[in-house]
Amino acid sequence: MQVLSKYIFKRHITLFMIISGTIIYGDEFELIEGSICIENDIITEITEEKVNSNKIIAPCFVNAHTHIGDSVYKDPEITNLDELVRPPYGLKHKILNQTKYQDLVQSMTITLQDLITTGTCAFADFREGGVKGVYALKDALKSLTTSHISHLTPLILGRPTNNKEINSVLSSANGIGMSGAKDYELEYLYEIREHTRKHKKLFAIHAGEKDRSDIDRALELEPDVLIHLTHANKKDLKKVKDIGAYVVVCPRSNLMTKVGIPPIVEMIETGITVGVGTDNVMLNSVNMFSEMEFLSKLFSLEDRQIFKMCTLNSAKVLKLDKYIGSILKGKRARLIIFNKNSNNLIYSKNILSSIVRRARPDDILRLL
Repeated sequence: MQVLSKYIFKRHITLFMIISGTIIYGDEFELIEGSICIENDIITEITEEKVNSNKIIAPCFVNAHTHIGDSVYKDPEITNLDELVRPPYGLKHKILNQTKYQDLVQSMTITLQDLITTGTCAFADFREGGVKGVYALKDALKSLTTSHISHLTPLILGRPTNNKEINSVLSSANGIGMSGAKDYELEYLYEIREHTRKHKKLFAIHAGEKDRSDIDRALELEPDVLIHLTHANKKDLKKVKDIGAYVVVCPRSNLMTKVGIPPIVEMIETGITVGVGTDNVMLNSVNMFSEMEFLSKLFSLEDRQIFKMCTLNSAKVLKLDKYIGSILKGKRARLIIFNKNSNNLIYSKNILSSIVRRARPDDILRLL
């Protein structure tokens, strides 16, 4: 691990830091050579200048959809989507119901550490188990060291176990994250949505993962975020755009559960902001490098677009783009410092493409 910055010093309680290298700069992810000045965790200045550095400075990943409670049970036999994850009798729900609270917290703590070491600075978790499930994740977050907590921003989307628990979940979480619209009575979903709006919090729901039979129902609810939309058609996507919703895709998960591949190109062409998530830890790691490489090799997308989906777009989905997701003056310093001369990245002719297509956690010098 190399020394990160030109200099670090404290004056009173103010922390200053300057990092130099090749910067993936701004909301358009332009490559520039220069230096970044950081004061008390905020980027205060970015200077374009000639520097002699082996560092690549990139914004951290934002993982827009996880189920980290599944960390307690990994890599089961792949059957079908319903048998694996559909509530209330899918394998994951049986496992979660049988897992002791302290074991659940411990497994989530380990996954939180994995999120950090693989370059993620913010994530959204669909937290099953009502209020108890929300507090299990909060307890896992508390068990991290102070430095880790400051690096990782959680967005907890709770899931009430009944209508009496809706307000309690909303009071303790950042919003609501429901499974497919056909898993509940529509009246119950409307009740949850209305309470979520009163609390001015995020309402997200899975839709169109196995087929499109629940898409119309989900769109009726006018959610803030739709997860998957693997089987959405052009009419569905236009409706998503019209209601101003965001979409989060999880292509590795979709391939693993054999439900198909989301129409990402069509989503982008429709003008939808598309974020990326790794989905169930039971089936996939939380490593966003793997998700980027998968996207780059399966879809006809520009590498810059893929990187944006995994950083700034996902931050927009979680309403965090004012603070993170790109390297700009005034934003928090949530950065991945890559080694340009690692065995994997050396001789790269296109730095951004190399990060998207081939970069790994062992190419990281340091995380901020």
